[in-house]
Amino acid sequence: MSLPPLRTLYYEDLSVGMSETLSKTVLSSDVVGFAEVSGDRNPVHLSEHFAATTPFRTRIAHGLYTASLISAVLGTRLPGPGAIYLSQTLNFKAPVRIGDVVTVTVTIAELIDRGRRAKLACVCKVGDTVVLEGEAVVKVPARGEAETDD
Repeated sequence: MSLPPLRTLYYEDLSVGMSETLSKTVLSSDVVGFAEVSGDRNPVHLSEHFAATTPFRTRIAHGLYTASLISAVLGTRLPGPGAIYLSQTLNFKAPVRIGDVVTVTVTIAELIDRGRRAKLACVCKVGDTVVLEGEAVVKVPARGEAETDD
């Protein structure tokens, strides 16, 4: 994944319908690294031999690894640095396999002035298949709020 440059949007910059997309090829090293960081060493993620005995027939990425790609969009592009994750729902629809290209799209579904919150529809796809969908809520800084540290 070549990371796009950071982009900071303030609450005043946001509008319903704004969207950002990121694509990432899932590598074996990503899955192994996520297992190390998370402690989730389920062999369906790490052992091709074990995974062959499951309905998936091959290793799959952790569901929360896929979900973490949503966090990458929220923290770097929409709304970007300064956004505070408040909640996230996740509905896992299909497995993500090593080598799959996951495309994450985050779209502003609602803006809530009180508390400067944004609800975002989150969809992860492999090709035309939705593999994960959910809704995030983030607190977004106001213009000038983050600039008072001078």
